[in-house]
Amino acid sequence: MQIGQYEEIIKTHPLLGSKLKRIFLLLLAISLIVACDEAQPHLEEIIERGELRVLTRYGPTSYYVKGEQLAGFEYELAQMFAQHLNVHLKIVIPDNLSNMLTLIEQGKADIAAAGLTVTSARKDVIRFGPVYQEVTQQLVYRQGTKKPKNITALTNGHLEVITASSHVEQLRSYQQEVPELLWTENSDIDSSGLLELVQLEMIDYTIADSNEIAANQTLFPELRVAFDISKPQPLAWAMPLSEDGSLYNEVALFFEAIKKSGELDQLIEKYYGHIRRFDYVDTRALHRRILTHLPKYQALFEHAAREFDFDWRLLAAISYQESHWNPDAVSSTGVRGLMMLTQATAKQMKVDDREDPSQSIYAGAKYLSYIRDRLPERITEPDRLWIALASYNLGYGHIEDARVLTQRQDKNPDLWSDIRQILPLLSKKQWYEQTRYGYARGGEPVHYIDNIRRYYDILLHHQQTGDVPELDMDTTPSQFPSAL
Repeated sequence: MQIGQYEEIIKTHPLLGSKLKRIFLLLLAISLIVACDEAQPHLEEIIERGELRVLTRYGPTSYYVKGEQLAGFEYELAQMFAQHLNVHLKIVIPDNLSNMLTLIEQGKADIAAAGLTVTSARKDVIRFGPVYQEVTQQLVYRQGTKKPKNITALTNGHLEVITASSHVEQLRSYQQEVPELLWTENSDIDSSGLLELVQLEMIDYTIADSNEIAANQTLFPELRVAFDISKPQPLAWAMPLSEDGSLYNEVALFFEAIKKSGELDQLIEKYYGHIRRFDYVDTRALHRRILTHLPKYQALFEHAAREFDFDWRLLAAISYQESHWNPDAVSSTGVRGLMMLTQATAKQMKVDDREDPSQSIYAGAKYLSYIRDRLPERITEPDRLWIALASYNLGYGHIEDARVLTQRQDKNPDLWSDIRQILPLLSKKQWYEQTRYGYARGGEPVHYIDNIRRYYDILLHHQQTGDVPELDMDTTPSQFPSAL
């Protein structure tokens, strides 16, 4: 009924109009109550509360402490999305994967960002965002034991996997063909924990995603991949399954933007670029020398790190790459000592004896700091550090040449991920003829930095104890240390 019709009835039929008026007011009150009871869009709720609640897990592919800051591929993605929404980030770590999936299914968190595989069973109860990475499930065993050739061979050993994982779903599909295939499900530890159990020979096999194996192999060098047990599978964030698509739509827009800008590729390069190459012998040697050599020099690394604002473990990683912590090391080009200083650098840093550990470490840190300070202020961390390290290895002039070539190729000369693609061109005549400083073995600093990053990760792992707590934090990087 239109308002005009209602007014006409009031005039001609006062009694009927009075009844209609009461009915109208009653219906209006009911409609207001219903409107108030309608669920607020999920995205608006997050923005109004000023907090994004994210479930994740502790581990090298998701969320961990690196030095004095929080890090992790999933953590940084979540941090970027919280900044995109202009809200704070709250990280919550459930007891296990099963609890995480239950919490997100029940809507008790906004997003689960934990390298979750998209599976048909999971899609029935939770909503997945856009795919941002693909991984393959792989069967892991320990070197020195018999390598299983196929799924059937697993019936002769103890296989353990994470409860409620996609690995369980995969094994169930194989069980139809191999009924005798059995496994144990563990809800008390994460994937890294199971990989360590294989390393310690406490279990025979486990299954892990290819990115997790790559991230953990430098920490557990005896691990080997027997075979893939799945085709490449997509990873995505999980959200509560509901008719309200406001959060999903915003997540989709966010991933579209960071894919287009190249930020997603840069993040993948940051966390996985340096672990593609695994050197078993070198990694084993480092683990041994951490116990036998590092204690002699740790205090010197710590002192230099405080003086020049570095993580001491980074300086130790550089020194291991340079000399394997041998103070008497000498290269074919004449560089010497723990930090492999040239005569020119030693003179510039006022070093009397390049083979003196104290002088070498202090001068190496001072020289790296000097290079870092020379770089344009617009270059931010961690790219600033990697570019400085490349200069430490190859020379500042050659790295400037590479940055010029990077810009000419319509790439970003302030990003290490872009520069590393161009550096090998410095050894090719058609390219180095265009530069100021000429020929250089440009591939060397790429491997140099990859190795240092791997060594640094191993040193961090040796130093850290305990778990990361749940944190309610601002997404401003300068506030991370105070939240620990």
